[in-house]
Amino acid sequence: MVNENIQSEENKQVEEKKGKDLDHTLEIIVVVMLGITALLTAWASWVGALHGGNQATNYVESNNFASEGNSEYNAGVQNLMQDMLLWNEISDLQIDIIFAQDQGDELALEQLSNKLYFKLNDNLSEEMAAALGWETENQSDDPTEAIITWMENENALVSPFEEEGFTDSYFESANTLLAESNAKLEEGQKDNTHDDAFGLVTVVYGVVLFLLGIAGTIKSRKNRIVIITISLISFLISTIYMLTLPLPTGFNIMSFFGQG
Repeated sequence: MVNENIQSEENKQVEEKKGKDLDHTLEIIVVVMLGITALLTAWASWVGALHGGNQATNYVESNNFASEGNSEYNAGVQNLMQDMLLWNEISDLQIDIIFAQDQGDELALEQLSNKLYFKLNDNLSEEMAAALGWETENQSDDPTEAIITWMENENALVSPFEEEGFTDSYFESANTLLAESNAKLEEGQKDNTHDDAFGLVTVVYGVVLFLLGIAGTIKSRKNRIVIITISLISFLISTIYMLTLPLPTGFNIMSFFGQG
């Protein structure tokens, strides 16, 4: 009977020692997880803020590119309309010149050629001059001769606006700027999504910190283990998810220490 009591007392002491060791281990786990979670919470908040800053910058740049692109587009429309009106005038003069040639009216031919000659030299853009085959520097000093020679070129009598891609050339600059605007907008939207994702990670880390904080106040060892386990699982899932998220564009941690 005495031996049984002694054995029972020893078993009780062993169980108490195991319980104290377990409690000590749980306390260490909680302290370590609190520290790591706090650090990662700060990291997620910081990186999320950087994404938010990039988002704002990209949206501003997108708006700037869009504004410039719209201005260039309006300028392109205006230039296109001016050149179309100019071509109508050139075409009318060409018809009159051909008619004067057929009639043998040298005076009218000279007057019309002079008018067309100076209109071409003074008003043609480089693109339109190239499409019509008009070379300002290589023309004869005699307007009539220059015009007659030029009109023998088939390109001179064909509207440049029928040429594939010619009309689009008026909007190349605008399209480039608008494409850049869309690219910046997409980057800003991605940064916004990543900012939200890091915000979600921060929220989960906050829940983990809360659970770890109350774990120490719970007397039931079993409940404490359950809470710590839930915290650990939530922590691992959030951390793995965070590692799949990209860092902000141009991020270099050394730059914050003046070495990037």
